[in-house]
Amino acid sequence: MIGWIHGILREKHPPVLLVDTGGVGYEMEAPMTTFYDLPATGEPVTLYLHHIVREDAQHLYAFARRAERDVFRQLLRVSGVGAKLGLAILSGLDAGGFARCVLEGDTASLARLPGIGKKTAQRLVMEMRDKVDDASAGVAVARGGTGPAPRRDDPVAEAVSALIALGLKPPEASRRVHAVEAEGLACEEIVRLALQSMVR
Repeated sequence: MIGWIHGILREKHPPVLLVDTGGVGYEMEAPMTTFYDLPATGEPVTLYLHHIVREDAQHLYAFARRAERDVFRQLLRVSGVGAKLGLAILSGLDAGGFARCVLEGDTASLARLPGIGKKTAQRLVMEMRDKVDDASAGVAVARGGTGPAPRRDDPVAEAVSALIALGLKPPEASRRVHAVEAEGLACEEIVRLALQSMVR
């Protein structure tokens, strides 16, 4: 299994990024919380990975911090939570923010994340309570990726596509993005602000 990678960041189009290591390009998906911390393309990057092998495909999921990869792995053990929903959760909340919601039983904040309903939020709190700790909840920062490929020079279109990939319906994704003062902002920052407005 592949658990870690260091190489040159070649592409980043939420939720997909491409890392060149040893002349091989590894394509992976990442939550928005990881995209916020990525360097510019062409720069070196180090990421923690979760590798899923299935009969018909192999998938890599990348995380800037080990804590977020650990939470992702725990989420995959929760009934009804797959990789796509795990990425959506960690795009709306970092590991600390998610831990705080679970420990405080804050199902309302969890239910506002893309793809999470009231019942799923309740199940997350019940099943994850014993798997998170107070230390990981110490820094709780709400933060703010696969639809049609947007134009690479249009951060607003990229942000809408990223929100659709996180589970929002296209009209809702567009409404959330256009509610943000997006002029001059990068895609990652637009998505962060749109998700923050949902979690509040």
